[in-house]
Amino acid sequence: MADLHCGRYRLPLERPLIMGILNVTPDSFSDGGLFTEVDRAVERGFQLMEQGAAIIDVGGESTRPGATPVPLHEELRRVIPVIAQLAGGPIPISIDTRHVEVMQAALAAGATLINDVNALRAPNALEICAASDAAVCLMHMQGNPLTMQDNPVYDDVLEEVKGFLSQRAAVAEVAGIARNRILLDPGFGFGKSVAHNLALLRGLDMLAMGGYPLLVGLSRKSVLGAVTGQAVADRVSGSIAAALLAVMRGAWMLRVHDVAATANALAVWQAVEGDNRP
Repeated sequence: MADLHCGRYRLPLERPLIMGILNVTPDSFSDGGLFTEVDRAVERGFQLMEQGAAIIDVGGESTRPGATPVPLHEELRRVIPVIAQLAGGPIPISIDTRHVEVMQAALAAGATLINDVNALRAPNALEICAASDAAVCLMHMQGNPLTMQDNPVYDDVLEEVKGFLSQRAAVAEVAGIARNRILLDPGFGFGKSVAHNLALLRGLDMLAMGGYPLLVGLSRKSVLGAVTGQAVADRVSGSIAAALLAVMRGAWMLRVHDVAATANALAVWQAVEGDNRP
């Protein structure tokens, strides 16, 4: 598989990579309130780099189930100073947003990946990204964060997620976003029941057959709580297990809170199984 192009950065995809989560929000489900001050967030970003992250994903609006939208000016206030201080370093900085104004400001501040839970469906989102040299991550979500977990329904969750992601990738390419700038994310926890999430993980290799690198974000999510019975802070081991299962089924990037633990687990997996990966 070719490298992922994120602006001036080239990320080799011959082995799984880690995207470190940096939420600068007061209400994210796992780390809300921990990094709301710019200096502390920047310090955390450099810490994630040292722990083995290949990308840092900065988010200023929680998209957890039931989350309400954040005013645009507040999202910008939270993320832009952090991105400006982290950008230009050894690894790419990603902006986790569904708002075109934030995408534009983040790109201007030095972000080189747009991670959009809405898969660039907002007006002008495709055009803004195509005009840049940034990579994009297109995610599947049924509904919106406020209501997505009320009653998610699918006839066939694997086929529907695969069809949506294939369609959005094709639209992105037509808009001028090169194939080597596209990541796809099945959207674990975004409009999916526990059974839907487990079916997606079980059949992840089918989604990986499309030829685009897959990003998987299962870190500390409620499906792991449902399986293990553990509270959010105690889901690290479940998250590591899910990450390794995802890698074995074709994931090329893992979006995680616990970068060091995930990097260690991947190092062991790589030493034993890496050369045997399809």
